[in-house]
Amino acid sequence: MDFRPILYVMGMLLCLLAIGMAVPMLVDMYYEHDDWRVFFFCICICTFFGGTLILSNAGCTEESLNIKQAFVLTAMGWGVMSLFGALPLWHSGINLTFADAVFEATSAVTTTGSTVIVGLDNAPPGILLWRSILQAFGGVGFIVMALTILPFLKVGGMQLFQTESSDKSDKALPRIRQNAMAIGYIYLFLVAWCTMTYWFCGMSGFDAINHAMTTISTAGLSTHDASFAYFNNHLLEWSATFFMILGALPFVLFIRMGKGEWKAVFYNSQVRAFLRFLAIVILLMTFWLMISHDRSFGDSLRAVSFNVVSIVTTTGYMSEDYSLWGPFALVAFFALTFVGGCTGSTGGGTKIMRFQIMSSIFKRQMFRLVHPHGVFPITYEGRRVSEDVLFSVIVYVIALFMSIAVFSLLLGLLGVDLITSITGAAASIMNVGPGLGNLIGPAGNFAGLPEAAKWILSFGMLMGRLELLTLLVLFSPYLWRR
Repeated sequence: MDFRPILYVMGMLLCLLAIGMAVPMLVDMYYEHDDWRVFFFCICICTFFGGTLILSNAGCTEESLNIKQAFVLTAMGWGVMSLFGALPLWHSGINLTFADAVFEATSAVTTTGSTVIVGLDNAPPGILLWRSILQAFGGVGFIVMALTILPFLKVGGMQLFQTESSDKSDKALPRIRQNAMAIGYIYLFLVAWCTMTYWFCGMSGFDAINHAMTTISTAGLSTHDASFAYFNNHLLEWSATFFMILGALPFVLFIRMGKGEWKAVFYNSQVRAFLRFLAIVILLMTFWLMISHDRSFGDSLRAVSFNVVSIVTTTGYMSEDYSLWGPFALVAFFALTFVGGCTGSTGGGTKIMRFQIMSSIFKRQMFRLVHPHGVFPITYEGRRVSEDVLFSVIVYVIALFMSIAVFSLLLGLLGVDLITSITGAAASIMNVGPGLGNLIGPAGNFAGLPEAAKWILSFGMLMGRLELLTLLVLFSPYLWRR
């Protein structure tokens, strides 16, 4: 395998990280915090390694990548971002171990939202901003990857999204580079819009910028230990609910809306299914919370809407500790962990499109039991879905539950309790953020886990962000054979 194109891209990513580190360095200098020296040191490291890789591998990117190189590039890109993004966290004044720093950086880059930092309210401003920047990088990076690389790799049915977004009849813009540029502009616009809204609703400027980046990226890291409960502001919660939904919608649709195709959102079956699912779940849980806890309809609707949307979109914010709502709420929120947003969004999880395909597979099987000789093609958006796509979705689902089982067993071997093991594994692989239980629940964090457990969950977060098979295939000997 020719690694030169891969190393060249790694160099570009490291230089991008160095540029991103300059912002929190300037913030720390403004607040006269000593951590600005840490960021300056890390900028030098990233620039040195990035520049070396670029200069030593220049001129080797003329040919397109083959499938093996694409797999390695995808996995290495997220791994390098996580490791080098952890350097400022490791050397800062918040005294994190290397495992803690890598866990925090991986959580940020994969837009998971789990944290091991205790005392966020008093943490250095540069570190808080750096976590948000990493999440912003991860959010926009995954959208571009979902549009360009994952359909090509044909993992988990992503080629279905390729037909939805890249055919001549549906292509939002004629070239991938233009698509990526358009996504970047839309992403910045949504972050700016969200920032102004949060600031108008009562957040400080610093909190508004940080939470806007972690909302649009459906990432969920906050600048306060209590997350959104810290603000105790109903208008902020409704605003965040709206922007979390926007972050979980396919960004290709935003491109079309920018071209004046406003009806594209309403005609997209994935978006309709996603919004319909949210409405049904929110209404059912709202009435249940009203009856079981004697709360008003408005208060129940606000609390349920915020927390349900936060979990379904894999953002992971918390406005109140829903684990105190009772056993039904615990089971419901654990089930919602597996849903996720739309394909081509910043959201993690299984994705609504895969649920639609699995539902069609189930219906076809029911028809075949009744009519064994019948032919029942599966269609999506008016197109027939190939057996290759159906098989990819089935394999993804099998790999998902097998991975959660294996990670739960590994955590159990380390002495972690049952609820923490299962929900922690699911939350990391689904890139949701909080699990359940007293330790990693919505009111807790992952600081109390063993060091080995943090390494395991960091790997799980990378697996989930890379759609499982993209990372698992690297351990297959078939990839490395000629």
